[in-house]
Amino acid sequence: MNITKVSDTFAVGPQILESDMLAIKAQGITTIINNRPDGEPEHPSTNAHLQAAAEALGLKYYFIPVMGMNFPDDTVTKMADVLQQSSGKVLAFCRTGNRSINTWARANQAANTGVDVNALVANTSFKLV
Repeated sequence: MNITKVSDTFAVGPQILESDMLAIKAQGITTIINNRPDGEPEHPSTNAHLQAAAEALGLKYYFIPVMGMNFPDDTVTKMADVLQQSSGKVLAFCRTGNRSINTWARANQAANTGVDVNALVANTSFKLV
C-alpha cells in the first residue's frame, strides 16, 4: 500500500484492499473515499466489500466514482461535501491515485477553500489535468 500524504488532513493512494484497512486506520485515517468505479478492468474488489471492511473498523467510507479523467460538477460537489464534513484524516483512492488527487484539487477550488492545491500537488508524483 503506497499512500502519498498531500496535506496534514488529506492523502491519496492507489487501489486498496480489505486487508489494508487495519494499516490505514493505524495511520490515523478516519475517512476513506473510493473514487474507483466497480467493474473496471483488473479491479480486485468491489465497493460493497471495501465499505464493509472499512465500516467494521469504524472508518467512514464514501463511494464517489470517477469515470476516466472526467470530473462532472456533481462529483466535485460530493467530494467537496465529504472533505468539508470530515474532521480527521482522509484517504482517497482509485486505481493509481490520479483521479483522486484531481477530484480533490477541483473540490478545493470549487469550494474556495484557499488551499494552494498546485503547491501541494507539486510535492507529489501526481499531475493535475
